[in-house]
Amino acid sequence: MYNNPYFSNYQMQNNLDAINNNIAELEKMKNQLQNRQQSIQQPTNLTQNFQLAPSNNGFMKYANTIDDVNKDIVFGDTPYFSKDMSILWIKTIKGDIKTYELNEIIPRDEKDIQIEYLQSQIEELKGMIKNEKFNTDDNTEQNGANTTKHDETIGKSIEKSESPSIQRVSTSKKR
Repeated sequence: MYNNPYFSNYQMQNNLDAINNNIAELEKMKNQLQNRQQSIQQPTNLTQNFQLAPSNNGFMKYANTIDDVNKDIVFGDTPYFSKDMSILWIKTIKGDIKTYELNEIIPRDEKDIQIEYLQSQIEELKGMIKNEKFNTDDNTEQNGANTTKHDETIGKSIEKSESPSIQRVSTSKKR
């Protein structure tokens, strides 16, 4: 059977068919890989737009003097602050510079306002007392003996008189 020439041809034909099938499968795999690589390698169209225009939105600068502001070139209205934030310069495109002085605004509550009011009343009363003492010293020098009556009268007038600019403020005791 092994020496049969037909058998060896049949076996060789089977081997040849198997090899051809393997070659066909490898060709299919090769084509699939090439298709994948071509789809990956094809560049996509990208459009990138860059706008290179200067903008000062949300941008502030510091300067020591107005000369520093004059030297700088601006492309829009630009604010410049002093290091201690007390002066503001605004430079326009035309080169005009506006200068502002900045003051801090401290919020005050009701108690702070009342304290300031009472302090101003105390200062006003001190002024009235000084004025009365000045008047009494002048009168004692002029009158000589009538100083005791005059002192009593001044004391009574101070006790009874109230300044029309003094207002009574009712205080609420809230905690």
